Amino acid sequence: MNVSALAQLQNVVGHHLAAVVGVIDDELESDLPAVARLCRDLAAYRGKMLRPTLVLLSAEACGGVRRQHLVLAAVTEIVHLATLVHDDVLDEADLRRGKPTIHRLHGNEAAVLLGDYLISHAYHLCSSLDSQHAARRIAATTNTVCEGELMQVAHRGDWSLGEDEYFEIIRRKTAALTGVCCELGAYFAAAAPETVEQLSLYGHDLGIAFQIVDDLLDLTADEAEAGKSTGRDADMGKLTLPLIHLLRHADQPTRDRVTATLSAGAFNAVGLNGDDSQLVDSIEYAAGLARGYVQSAVARLSDLPAGPAKDALIAAAEFVSQRRR
Repeated sequence: MNVSALAQLQNVVGHHLAAVVGVIDDELESDLPAVARLCRDLAAYRGKMLRPTLVLLSAEACGGVRRQHLVLAAVTEIVHLATLVHDDVLDEADLRRGKPTIHRLHGNEAAVLLGDYLISHAYHLCSSLDSQHAARRIAATTNTVCEGELMQVAHRGDWSLGEDEYFEIIRRKTAALTGVCCELGAYFAAAAPETVEQLSLYGHDLGIAFQIVDDLLDLTADEAEAGKSTGRDADMGKLTLPLIHLLRHADQPTRDRVTATLSAGAFNAVGLNGDDSQLVDSIEYAAGLARGYVQSAVARLSDLPAGPAKDALIAAAEFVSQRRR
């Protein structure tokens, strides 16, 4: 399934998504030309709109989309955009969705400040809701995302990183946000508490699968296919699941070769032998875990009423496991 397939399942909430884009544009409008130019360049960062889609589909599956959901969908996308802008600075990435990154176009200072600007606007927009529940949940989730990023930075160059630490990182930096998208979609549709919890867990499982697949693409896809700089995690000393598995289970010569390549920050230039059966095994191992999380996510939906929204949530999970960028 590709990005066009995601667009097809988004048809269930297509008119709402269009409204969400309008909310984002209105919120980020500035009378300062320099700021307006930076925000226009963010258009290249808007791709799958997966997080707003999860908010809206969760709402639709629980009774229908309300005005609050449009705001919440916009807030989650703005927070996500901020993390992408900051990530590109941290990873020294040149490309995002096939176009130059903000930091490459405007420098690190402007990129960092733009990320801060986006977070500020996310909270400004969230405060427009009568309930403070959403603001507190978004704030807590953003704290968790930052903790995950800080944990990952703290483990740069740690070739002994284990799977438990890796999953703790991605639960915080990725799964927390996808989980709260589904949670708030259900909560503001007045769903029963147990339904809110199951949709939160669905989003959580989906986020873990999404990050594992993203890490696989960073290792296996070329830049044209992925639409962004690849090999950056390895070059920046960030171990991801396939490499963690390889370093634990490969023979000693392979471990030594991989560690030397990683220590030199030369993965993007040197890479690994794609014909190496040990590497293939590690890639298949990670892909299998991603599929397992997708299956777990789909199982969380069992008690939702049948309908287009539930079908689209199932399709969204399948999209995550099969995406190529």
